[in-house]
Amino acid sequence: MAKSLLNSSFSNKSILFLQGPIGPFFCRLAKDLQAQNNRVYKINFNGGDYFFFPKASNYRESIEKFPEFLLNYIHTHQIDTVVLFGDCRPIHCVALNTIKNLDLDVFVFEEGYLRPDHITLEQVGVNGNSLLPKTAEYYAAQTAQKIEPVSKIGNAFWHAASYAIAYYIFANLCKPWFPKYQHHRSLHIKEGWYWIKGTWRKHFFAWRERGLEQRLSQTLKKHFFLVPLQLNNDAQVTHHSEFDSVTEFISSTIKSFAQHAPADTFLAIKHHPYDRGHHDYTKLIDHLAKKWQISNRVFYIHDQRLPLLLQNARGVVTINSTTGLSALYHHAPTKVCGDAVYDIPGLCYQGDLNDFWSDAAQFEIDPVLYSKYIAYLEQRCQVNGNFYRRIKNTGNYAGLNLSRENFL
Repeated sequence: MAKSLLNSSFSNKSILFLQGPIGPFFCRLAKDLQAQNNRVYKINFNGGDYFFFPKASNYRESIEKFPEFLLNYIHTHQIDTVVLFGDCRPIHCVALNTIKNLDLDVFVFEEGYLRPDHITLEQVGVNGNSLLPKTAEYYAAQTAQKIEPVSKIGNAFWHAASYAIAYYIFANLCKPWFPKYQHHRSLHIKEGWYWIKGTWRKHFFAWRERGLEQRLSQTLKKHFFLVPLQLNNDAQVTHHSEFDSVTEFISSTIKSFAQHAPADTFLAIKHHPYDRGHHDYTKLIDHLAKKWQISNRVFYIHDQRLPLLLQNARGVVTINSTTGLSALYHHAPTKVCGDAVYDIPGLCYQGDLNDFWSDAAQFEIDPVLYSKYIAYLEQRCQVNGNFYRRIKNTGNYAGLNLSRENFL
């Protein structure tokens, strides 16, 4: 699975896996860790976890009793390292709070900051909990590093979708064995229907929005602002921003745009591809556009090519989506409305959103700072790979090195 999973400084460890990404990634990672003379343990919390990692311990009690169970488990198995995916899941919040004063190494996986060809791996926390410095001076002082070429992953949507469907099916089938488990998202069997509905909507929106990509990249080039939406229940929104929901963000952004943006500019609100089957903001956006009398200046879009949109946008407004890093790559001025690891002076606009609409045309990203920042991310916390699909021509999911010196 991994071309350089661990070096000799990371062996003979006793490692505990909590919840991982949907799919077999943690199971395969465990095998590689065991091959490097590590002892690997896993705790499952529902039938979906069990399906992808059957040789593990199963926790069937309430979340309130988990701290006692976890402390006993760590003591019994002499755990010195904990690995998990996503540090804002309720069960992980409890776990991290329980072990915060223990002498343990904690590694947190997350979807990559530099997508689609990387995954994130940091010590202690990710996103708003990351230990990455957020001052321009820190990165400016770094020695310029060559960014190494990466292996391309390709489209992993259908791999993720198939794993998700299997996960939800087994989570429901095994619910009697995990009666007290509360997932961070809905685990209802109807989730499979949402994926099917999302596929149908993809074709419907492609038909409804035909010709719009060409208009945005040609006629309206540099005259529109792109607003990439995030998953409605994304921890980035609920934990690392002042917004209670994506709906609130949409309302706030449209109001600001209507009141402060130049009259010759437009707003393109792009739906998150993985949220297509769950939410449709058409009525909300139409209502708000009419309310603020800008119906002819607002577009609600879905599957247009993101690089093309970023290249032609006057600016990008996001809560804290990793699309913001893609925007910087394409030299699109970016305003972050939440807490993001890349919201750094010299990279992102630091003024108020109301002023961004007028200031974006003159805002310039520091190219040297950007290069140093991206090189630092790749060296410290980005791993070329994917949770759901193997790297082309290698058979690997990721090349991981969990040695302590590679982290902050």
